[in-house]
Amino acid sequence: MLTLKQSRRLTTVLTGTLSWALALLLFFPILWMLLTSFKTELEAFATPPQFVFTPTLENYLHIQDRSGYFKYAWNSVFIAFGATALGMLIAVPAAYSMAFFETRRTKGTLLWMLSTKMLPPVGVLVPIYLLAKQFGLLDTRTVLIVIYTLINLPIMVWMIYTYFRDIPRDILEAARMDGASTLQEIVQVLLPIARGGLASTVLLSVILCWNEAFWSLNLTSSNAAPLSALIASYSSPEGLFWAKLSAVSTLACAPILIFGWISQKQLVRGLSFGAVK
Repeated sequence: MLTLKQSRRLTTVLTGTLSWALALLLFFPILWMLLTSFKTELEAFATPPQFVFTPTLENYLHIQDRSGYFKYAWNSVFIAFGATALGMLIAVPAAYSMAFFETRRTKGTLLWMLSTKMLPPVGVLVPIYLLAKQFGLLDTRTVLIVIYTLINLPIMVWMIYTYFRDIPRDILEAARMDGASTLQEIVQVLLPIARGGLASTVLLSVILCWNEAFWSLNLTSSNAAPLSALIASYSSPEGLFWAKLSAVSTLACAPILIFGWISQKQLVRGLSFGAVK
């Protein structure tokens, strides 16, 4: 019979082993993509797969010579952070009014906003495409910033609304009694208190914008195309070039993976904001 201490130790070992196994399983596609990016096309198609090979930078050099990686990367950065900034400018006042001036229709409005995320993007592609063409916005970063803002706005409002709801109203009432205006109340009192939740909202929005591919493929061609469009350009009817496709995918994923890794503590802290009473 195992003692209580031995039983707990065994449970800890089993839980840790299972967690590492699950983490490796989830990480393996990324690892395989990284390894394939350093292979030649012949090695990438080799059967059985080769785990030992001579690395080459041929694929990365080809991408830069053929496509100009930094142009697409800059488009992704500009669009992701631009859409996030615009979304925050709209979401913060909206969440403030819903959290602190709630009416009987507030919950219904929030549910309606969230329900728009269930709409298939292809269902509104034609009217949005025609509107973008009419206003001369096709293949511009402006149209992607506007679209990304609109599709992520429901989640941003919901998240910020949740964080604001956990802030005691007494703090805001004290600020009003001290003569603070609505703008001062939001900027000087509310935002500093909810900075953890706001940071997590910003991080999530940047990640969602960075990974969005449907609209970038349909509304851009070359000038405003982000990294998601660059990846698609390496898929052709003649066949897939696995080594080059892996290299361009690695280059597209690396910035946001590094950004998420650096910001993970802030993201977890923000997502758990208000969870412990």
